Amino acid sequence: MALFAAYTSPRTQRRLLTEEGEFIVDEVVKHPITRVVPTLIVLCAMGLLLLMPLLGHGWWLGLAAGLGVGGYGFYRLHAEFMDRFVITNMRVFRVHGIFDQHMATMPIARILDISVRQTFWGQLFGYGHFVFESAAQDQGLKEITFVPQIETRDREIQRIIQRAGLRARMSRDDYWADV
Repeated sequence: MALFAAYTSPRTQRRLLTEEGEFIVDEVVKHPITRVVPTLIVLCAMGLLLLMPLLGHGWWLGLAAGLGVGGYGFYRLHAEFMDRFVITNMRVFRVHGIFDQHMATMPIARILDISVRQTFWGQLFGYGHFVFESAAQDQGLKEITFVPQIETRDREIQRIIQRAGLRARMSRDDYWADV
Protein backbone atom coordinates (compact mmCIF):
# COMPACT_ATOMS: atom_id res chain seq x y z
CA MET A 1 0.00 0.00 0.00
CA ALA A 2 2.91 2.38 0.73
CA LEU A 3 4.19 1.82 -2.80
CA PHE A 4 0.83 2.91 -4.24
CA ALA A 5 0.73 5.98 -1.93
CA ALA A 6 4.05 7.22 -3.34
CA TYR A 7 2.38 7.73 -6.74
CA THR A 8 -0.89 9.23 -5.51
CA SER A 9 0.31 11.85 -3.00
CA PRO A 10 3.38 14.11 -2.87
CA ARG A 11 3.80 13.27 0.86
CA THR A 12 5.42 16.57 1.76
CA GLN A 13 5.18 15.86 5.50
CA ARG A 14 7.89 13.18 5.31
CA ARG A 15 10.36 15.68 3.86
CA LEU A 16 10.38 17.85 6.97
CA LEU A 17 13.20 18.11 9.49
CA THR A 18 10.88 17.48 12.42
CA GLU A 19 13.73 16.76 14.84
CA GLU A 20 14.99 20.32 14.12
CA GLY A 21 11.56 21.82 14.82
CA GLU A 22 10.52 22.40 11.20
CA PHE A 23 6.80 22.62 10.48
CA ILE A 24 4.66 23.46 7.48
CA VAL A 25 3.30 26.99 7.42
CA ASP A 26 1.53 26.59 4.07
CA GLU A 27 1.29 23.90 1.40
CA VAL A 28 0.34 25.41 -1.93
CA VAL A 29 -1.49 23.43 -4.59
CA LYS A 30 -1.41 25.02 -8.05
CA HIS A 31 -4.34 27.18 -9.10
CA PRO A 32 -7.29 25.28 -10.65
CA ILE A 33 -6.70 27.09 -13.96
CA THR A 34 -3.82 24.65 -14.56
CA ARG A 35 -6.35 21.83 -14.85
CA VAL A 36 -8.30 23.39 -17.74
CA VAL A 37 -6.11 22.09 -20.60
CA PRO A 38 -5.80 18.53 -19.20
CA THR A 39 -9.58 18.46 -18.71
CA LEU A 40 -10.11 19.53 -22.31
CA ILE A 41 -7.77 16.74 -23.42
CA VAL A 42 -9.86 14.20 -21.48
CA LEU A 43 -13.04 15.61 -23.07
CA CYS A 44 -11.47 15.21 -26.52
CA ALA A 45 -10.69 11.61 -25.64
CA MET A 46 -14.32 11.06 -24.73
CA GLY A 47 -15.28 12.52 -28.11
CA LEU A 48 -12.95 10.05 -29.83
CA LEU A 49 -14.57 7.18 -27.92
CA LEU A 50 -18.03 8.40 -28.95
CA LEU A 51 -16.92 8.25 -32.60
CA MET A 52 -16.30 4.49 -32.40
CA PRO A 53 -19.74 3.41 -33.73
CA LEU A 54 -19.31 5.68 -36.75
CA LEU A 55 -15.98 4.08 -37.71
CA GLY A 56 -17.47 0.68 -38.61
CA HIS A 57 -14.74 -1.99 -38.82
CA GLY A 58 -12.14 0.58 -37.79
CA TRP A 59 -13.78 1.03 -34.36
CA TRP A 60 -10.59 -0.11 -32.72
CA LEU A 61 -8.79 3.00 -34.05
CA GLY A 62 -11.25 5.20 -32.13
CA LEU A 63 -10.77 3.02 -29.07
CA ALA A 64 -6.96 3.18 -29.24
CA ALA A 65 -6.92 6.93 -29.91
CA GLY A 66 -9.49 7.64 -27.18
CA LEU A 67 -7.63 5.57 -24.59
CA GLY A 68 -4.27 7.06 -25.54
CA VAL A 69 -5.44 10.67 -25.50
CA GLY A 70 -7.48 10.06 -22.33
CA GLY A 71 -4.51 8.45 -20.58
CA TYR A 72 -2.36 11.44 -21.49
CA GLY A 73 -5.01 13.87 -20.18
CA PHE A 74 -5.35 12.02 -16.88
CA TYR A 75 -1.55 11.89 -16.56
CA ARG A 76 -1.39 15.69 -17.00
CA LEU A 77 -4.16 16.17 -14.42
CA HIS A 78 -2.31 14.00 -11.93
CA ALA A 79 1.01 15.76 -12.60
CA GLU A 80 -0.64 19.10 -11.73
CA PHE A 81 -2.04 17.56 -8.53
CA MET A 82 1.40 16.24 -7.50
CA ASP A 83 3.11 19.63 -7.93
CA ARG A 84 3.36 21.26 -4.49
CA PHE A 85 5.08 24.36 -3.19
CA VAL A 86 5.66 24.22 0.56
CA ILE A 87 6.50 27.07 2.92
CA THR A 88 7.96 26.03 6.26
CA ASN A 89 9.39 27.99 9.15
CA MET A 90 12.93 27.20 7.89
CA ARG A 91 12.78 26.93 4.09
CA VAL A 92 10.67 26.85 0.97
CA PHE A 93 10.61 23.81 -1.29
CA ARG A 94 8.83 22.42 -4.31
CA VAL A 95 8.02 18.78 -4.95
CA HIS A 96 6.80 17.66 -8.36
CA GLY A 97 6.68 14.57 -10.51
CA ILE A 98 4.83 11.28 -10.45
CA PHE A 99 7.23 8.45 -11.20
CA ASP A 100 10.43 10.47 -10.80
CA GLN A 101 9.94 12.99 -8.03
CA HIS A 102 12.06 16.12 -7.99
CA MET A 103 12.54 18.31 -4.93
CA ALA A 104 14.16 21.75 -4.89
CA THR A 105 14.82 23.54 -1.60
CA MET A 106 15.88 27.03 -0.59
CA PRO A 107 16.55 27.98 3.03
CA ILE A 108 14.78 31.12 4.20
CA ALA A 109 18.16 32.69 5.00
CA ARG A 110 19.24 32.43 1.32
CA ILE A 111 16.26 34.28 -0.12
CA LEU A 112 17.49 37.71 -1.14
CA ASP A 113 14.63 38.87 -3.29
CA ILE A 114 11.14 37.68 -4.15
CA SER A 115 9.45 39.02 -7.26
CA VAL A 116 5.73 38.53 -7.71
CA ARG A 117 4.50 38.56 -11.30
CA GLN A 118 0.79 38.70 -11.99
CA THR A 119 -0.40 38.74 -15.58
CA PHE A 120 -3.74 40.13 -16.71
CA TRP A 121 -5.26 36.65 -16.52
CA GLY A 122 -3.62 36.11 -13.13
CA GLN A 123 -5.26 39.24 -11.77
CA LEU A 124 -8.57 38.19 -13.26
CA PHE A 125 -8.51 34.62 -11.89
CA GLY A 126 -6.50 35.21 -8.70
CA TYR A 127 -3.09 33.64 -9.28
CA GLY A 128 0.48 34.78 -9.80
CA HIS A 129 4.06 33.60 -10.15
CA PHE A 130 6.98 33.81 -7.70
CA VAL A 131 10.51 34.43 -8.91
CA PHE A 132 13.12 33.81 -6.20
CA GLU A 133 16.58 35.35 -6.26
CA SER A 134 19.26 33.95 -4.00
CA ALA A 135 23.00 34.24 -3.52
CA ALA A 136 23.50 31.11 -5.62
CA GLN A 137 23.68 31.70 -9.35
CA ASP A 138 22.16 28.38 -10.41
CA GLN A 139 19.30 27.15 -8.29
CA GLY A 140 16.61 24.53 -8.55
CA LEU A 141 13.92 26.76 -7.08
CA LYS A 142 13.76 29.87 -9.24
CA GLU A 143 10.20 30.20 -10.48
CA ILE A 144 6.99 28.92 -8.92
CA THR A 145 4.06 29.35 -11.28
CA PHE A 146 0.27 29.52 -10.83
CA VAL A 147 0.26 30.26 -7.09
CA PRO A 148 -3.27 31.02 -5.87
CA GLN A 149 -3.69 34.03 -3.55
CA ILE A 150 -0.17 35.20 -4.40
CA GLU A 151 -0.26 38.30 -2.19
CA THR A 152 -1.17 36.27 0.90
CA ARG A 153 1.61 33.74 0.20
CA ASP A 154 4.12 36.58 -0.33
CA ARG A 155 3.20 38.13 3.01
CA GLU A 156 3.58 34.73 4.72
CA ILE A 157 7.10 34.32 3.36
CA GLN A 158 8.02 37.90 4.29
CA ARG A 159 6.66 37.33 7.81
CA ILE A 160 8.75 34.17 8.22
CA ILE A 161 11.88 35.98 7.03
CA GLN A 162 11.17 38.80 9.47
CA ARG A 163 10.56 36.45 12.41
CA ALA A 164 13.78 34.63 11.65
CA GLY A 165 15.56 37.93 12.23
CA LEU A 166 17.09 37.96 8.76
CA ARG A 167 15.92 41.47 7.93
CA ALA A 168 16.48 44.60 9.98
CA ARG A 169 13.52 45.75 12.01
CA MET A 170 12.79 49.40 12.58
CA SER A 171 9.85 50.97 14.35
CA ARG A 172 8.07 54.07 13.02
CA ASP A 173 9.54 56.14 15.83
CA ASP A 174 13.08 55.02 14.91
CA TYR A 175 12.46 55.91 11.28
CA TRP A 176 11.07 59.36 11.94
CA ALA A 177 13.80 60.11 14.51
CA ASP A 178 16.45 59.67 11.78
CA VAL A 179 14.68 61.94 9.27
